[in-house]
Formats: sequence, C-alpha cells, structure tokens
Amino acid sequence: MGRVNYAARNIMFGYVSNIITLLVNAVLRYVFVMRLDETLLGINSTYTNILSVLSLAELGVGTAINFSLYAPVAKGDREKIKAYMQYYKKAYRMIAFIVAVVGLILVPFLKYIIKDPVGIENTQDLINFYLIFLFNTVSSYFVAYKYSLPNAEQKNYIQANVITITKIMTTLVQTIVILATSSFYGYLISASVIELAQKIFANIYLNHKYPYLKDKNMEKLTKEETADIKKKTGALVCHKVGDVARLQTDSIIITGFINVAMSGKVDNYNLVISSVSNFVNIIFNSVISSFGNLIATESREKQYNMFCIYRFFASWIYGFSAVGFYILLTPLISLWIGDKWILPGAVIAAILIDYYFKGERVVLSNYKTAAGVFEQDKYLPLIQGAVNLIISVALVIKIGLLGVYIGTIISGLLANIIRPVIIYKVCFERKAAVYFYDAVRYISVIILAAVCCVMCSNVFMKEITIASFAIMAVIITLIFNGIFLLFFGRTSEFRYLYAIFRDKVYSVINRRHR
Repeated sequence: MGRVNYAARNIMFGYVSNIITLLVNAVLRYVFVMRLDETLLGINSTYTNILSVLSLAELGVGTAINFSLYAPVAKGDREKIKAYMQYYKKAYRMIAFIVAVVGLILVPFLKYIIKDPVGIENTQDLINFYLIFLFNTVSSYFVAYKYSLPNAEQKNYIQANVITITKIMTTLVQTIVILATSSFYGYLISASVIELAQKIFANIYLNHKYPYLKDKNMEKLTKEETADIKKKTGALVCHKVGDVARLQTDSIIITGFINVAMSGKVDNYNLVISSVSNFVNIIFNSVISSFGNLIATESREKQYNMFCIYRFFASWIYGFSAVGFYILLTPLISLWIGDKWILPGAVIAAILIDYYFKGERVVLSNYKTAAGVFEQDKYLPLIQGAVNLIISVALVIKIGLLGVYIGTIISGLLANIIRPVIIYKVCFERKAAVYFYDAVRYISVIILAAVCCVMCSNVFMKEITIASFAIMAVIITLIFNGIFLLFFGRTSEFRYLYAIFRDKVYSVINRRHR
C-alpha cells in the first residue's frame, strides 16, 4: 500500500472517529452542564491542563523514537525495530514514575491553584478528584509507547479506532451515571475504569499484532543510536517545556486569576473548537508518517512540492473553519447549552486568530518532526512560553480574559515567523521569502471571505434559530470556498489536490460497478 493510500485510510478512519467523538462529547457536555455545577466543569478543565503540564516528563522521547523508527520500518529491519521499542518501553516506565511522583508533590498546592471553588466545601474532594486524573495519566504511559510502531508503519487508524470505541463506551456510561446519580465522583471513576480496560485490551492486541516484540533475545541500540536519541530528546525538552508553558497554562491562569467557573465557560468553546480542529488535524497528522517515508526516499524537490501542497491545504481548511467559528460559534453555544455560557466577542475573535495561526504551525511542526529537525529552534518554545506567561499574567490583571489570549497570540506568532526560515534553509535549501509571500496572499483572501460572510450573517442571522444557523452554515461554505477557488483554483497545489480527489471518486465508482 502506497503513501497516499495509507494517508487516505488514516484520514477516513480518523474522520469516522472524530464525528463519533464530536457527537458523544456534545451529548455528554449538555448532560454535564444541566446536572452538575459549573465549578465542577472548571475543575475538570483545570485538572486536565495540570496533567498536560505534568506530561513534560515525556520530554520528547516519544517524538525522537518515532522519528528513529521511520528508517528501520521502511527497510523491514525487525531487529532494529525491537531494539528501539525496548528502549522506548524502559523510557516510558521511568516517565510514568516521574509523573506519579511530581503529581503527588502538587497535592498540597491544589487549594491555592483552584480559586473560588463555589459549592465545594471539602478540600479533600479537590484532592480526590485530582488523584483520579493522575491515575489515568500515569497508567497511559504503560501502553502509549506501543502505538509508535503502527504509526511508523502509517497505520494511525489502529490507534484512532481504539480511541473511538473507548470514547463511545466512556461517554455512554458517564451520561448514564450523571443522569442517575448527579455525581462527579461517579463521572470520573466510570471513565477511569473503562479507560483502564481499554489500556489492557490495547496491550493484548498490540502484543498479538507484533509478537516479535516479546522476543527475549534482541540486540541493543548502539552507543551512536542512543546518543542520537538523547541529542534529539535534549532539543525536544526545550520544545516540550515551551509548548506546555504556552498552550497548557491558559486554563490554569484563568482559574488562578479570574475564577474556576470562567475556566469552565472557556472550556465549552474549546470543546467545540478542538472537536472540529481535531477533525481538521486528522488530515494533517495522518500524513506525518507518510512525510517521514517521503523524506527517507524522495528528492528534496519532491519534498518541497509536497510541503507547498500541504501548506496550501492547511491555509484553506483552517481559514474556512476559523471564519465559520467566528460567525457560528456563539449561536451554537446559545442553542446548545444556553446564553449564560456565552463569552465576549473580542475574546472569541482572539481565540480564533490564534486558532488560524496555530493551523499554520501544525504544518510547520509536523514537517519538522517528520524531517527530524529538532535542534535548530530548540530554544524558541522556551522564549514563547516565557513571553506567553509574562504577557498573559500582566494583561489578565489589567483587562481580564482577553489579556490571556493576547499573550497566546503574540507568543505563537514567534514560531510562525522563525520556523519557516529554519525549515526552508535546512530542509529545502531555499529562502523563506516565498513562504511569507504566500502567507500574505492566503490571509488576504481569508479576510475578504470573512468580511463577505459577516455581511451575509447580518442579513440572515438577525434571530438565532436552528433554521437560520443551518442556512448561514451553507452560505459560509459557498461564499468562502467560492472566493478561495476564484483566487487559487488555477494553482498547481489545487490541481494536485483535485486530481487526488477525482481519482478517489473514480476508484469508488468503478469498485461499485464491478
């Protein structure tokens, strides 16, 4: 099976997974906000982000080893695969231990992190909730490393399918538990039990699929290979620390400087955005391993052409979804869970500006990961993290919630400027001027499309109803994509994407007529 076919399969299964996840999350969140206190929603969001911060212990080991697996997988070198996976296993067991220890050290400080936990009188409850989150995180490290092998084989759909089934089961049980008991303890424990069962199943399944990984006699990695992993991991430490400081601290800052309930309100918007962005990211994340194979086997010119196509598609999709979010997100929240959960328009605009530029960074980061370019910008995420924390904390005190996201935007843009220069120099031996020229072109057309869509929304969405929401969604789709095609429909990037789409359609039609 070729790179395109693997990518297509990963995307297909990823889409199915994300649609199901989107639907069950919507149902669960509705039941949650109707039956449980908004403080508990904020705690749920905050603890999730705290545990993401603790994932710093992973320190990029997984990314470094995933990259190292591309070559032996492409060559079919089982002995080398076994050696890397054994190293990975030992590393992740150590990581699990570190996360557990650091997580327990944080317990006495929880009462200082959670501001105004209205309705929670007993501090012990805050601790118990946190310990359940901690257990789920620690236990995941004993299985997570095993997915690296099917992912390196471009079989990302295996992990997607396991996650989908688990999510369905978890959501169904959690919904029943909330409706029956209105218990946050029941909500957390039920999920923990099912996820533990999933980890046990995944372990058994992957052991069966790759039985040679259980061989007792296996070679060890050479000193040069372990040194290379450590070198890449050392660079990725900076990336990991900086990314966490920039991406995972917003909820903690909101909880600490505003209140925990506001964190819950923000989380509703983030749930919708992340659900759709996950849907979008499936496309881009599904081709990482394909890019790894491409880089290992094809010319620099071919790599550059594929990167340009990849980037063009990302600008299109992220621009389209950002414009759609800007117009439809607040009406959706209103229709879904009520007006009390609505955020100010300026905050939403800031979140979506960061969302679009984050999409551009997804392209850059994914290609950088596939190419093994880790060291050249290793200090950039640290700078970004520091900038985000300083600006966000300074502005949240002065202007509130909007200040948090201004800090996030400014820190993120540093990567949008610096990383293209590095990638074009190291990977393509080209100057990055063309990248920024294209960025201006894409953003200008997106702004034009956004203005047209907003003007239409003032006409067709004077009153928020399900019908007006649906009509506006269709109008945005037609206007945005029509304008984008008008400007870029004759480009080589679009023609390539259209050819793939056309061939897939013909393939499906021919298969049905056989």
